[in-house]
Amino acid sequence: MKTSMIHRLTATAIIPFCMLINNTTQAQSTVQIVETSAAGRNMQTLQPGVKIPGARQINILPEKRFQAITGFGGSFTEASAHLLNRLSKPNREKIVNAYFSREGANYSLTRTHINSCDFSLSQYAYAMTPGDKSLQQFSIDADANDLIPMIQDAMKTSVDGFKIIASPWTAPPWMKDNNDWRGGKLLPEYRDTWALYFSKYIKAYRAQGIPIWGITVENEPLGNSNNWESMHFTPEEMRDFVRDYLGPKLHAEGLSDIVILGYDQNRGEELERWANILLGDPKASSYLGGMAVHWYASTYDYFPASLDHTHKLAPGKHLINTEACVDAEVPKWKDDAWYWKAEATDWGWDWASEKEKHLHPKYTPVFRYANDIIGCLNHYVDGWVDWNMVLDKQGGPNWFKNWCVAPVIVDPEADEIYFTPLYYTMAHFSKYIRPGAVRIGFDNPDPNISMTAAQNPDGSIAVILFNPGDKDIPVHVSVHDMQTNTMLSGKSLQTILMQPKK
Repeated sequence: MKTSMIHRLTATAIIPFCMLINNTTQAQSTVQIVETSAAGRNMQTLQPGVKIPGARQINILPEKRFQAITGFGGSFTEASAHLLNRLSKPNREKIVNAYFSREGANYSLTRTHINSCDFSLSQYAYAMTPGDKSLQQFSIDADANDLIPMIQDAMKTSVDGFKIIASPWTAPPWMKDNNDWRGGKLLPEYRDTWALYFSKYIKAYRAQGIPIWGITVENEPLGNSNNWESMHFTPEEMRDFVRDYLGPKLHAEGLSDIVILGYDQNRGEELERWANILLGDPKASSYLGGMAVHWYASTYDYFPASLDHTHKLAPGKHLINTEACVDAEVPKWKDDAWYWKAEATDWGWDWASEKEKHLHPKYTPVFRYANDIIGCLNHYVDGWVDWNMVLDKQGGPNWFKNWCVAPVIVDPEADEIYFTPLYYTMAHFSKYIRPGAVRIGFDNPDPNISMTAAQNPDGSIAVILFNPGDKDIPVHVSVHDMQTNTMLSGKSLQTILMQPKK
């Protein structure tokens, strides 16, 4: 389920960026400022300036504390892993380092698929023998050549580690009432088997040295019947499955530490309905670690009311965006300017009902990412996960030909890499807001600036500023006795990292 100076980050071009970040860190500066902009800056380090008359006065309020942050990152898919295996070893390492090293984006929260999904090379499951209720033939061998090695390489690269959420698109067809990969429902006689399937998957991955942190019960349970892998649930059916089968099974198998996330589809009225039913049942809620959401209901609206509603139902539980991407588009190759213009269209451009058509206008990819992540954080989302980490120039491979865009695009035939502006957009959050950070308050007088702020476990404060307008905006940021000045460029995203003096 992007005056534009084109910047091409090739296999060697990432080195200066990494060195820049290292030098800044080693200098132990009180303030670091990095900017990504339509003018061609990609995580470029800026020097703090002097206060300019008329500068916007932004006050950071660390005493106002909200949700703890779980992390940011992207998804391990068979498509991404297969493409990495087709690249030269230096280029494969360059991409893995760019995502998972401290010098790169330092991803801390990821997702992968249980069984196949649309971004697989073919349709497969780990147990294909009909009627095998005890799953004697269960095997994750289908993941052995591509997916598992990609995750293992990322683990070797990541100094700080990262969490993995695993999601099924469907149970094996033989467990469903339509005996098909697409659509249909889980047969009642296989509910216990399907719960066991999760347990076996988690244990099989642990045997490969890969700890699964959390699972979602079903990717996009509203489903589809004629596209890619899917399986339908009503909120009542998911509540009962979690309460009576999945939760008890994981506890019985010694896997009570696994975080179970419910729903896993778009925000809005549906999220509120599902949250009411899943979290409103005390026993089901006792097994649920929170709710998972996607962003595809709109290209500009992050549905703050539904996020706030869900948080209020269970303030201590997770609210994680598990999937987002520039969908229904073939990537633009080495064309940074496209990602900064309102030229992209999504699935709703063609498919949405007249009632929902206004939610799906043409949009600017970088703006969509920055606006959504900031809006989500400001409304209690504690984790935000992008979809495929790597795709090819067609926007695949994808067995259904459901082409999409990823932050990193590759041409395996020519052994070339293109880091799109979306990669840098994600890094503004993942690199500087670390797991365990707490979102904090702020006073922002300018409606033309979108922003959020968080205090990291080491005491540093990350301030994210987004200016979608064309004009530069002078900004003065203060937090207690600390202050800095910056010029927020037109069409730019800035991260300001402020380290209190010790």
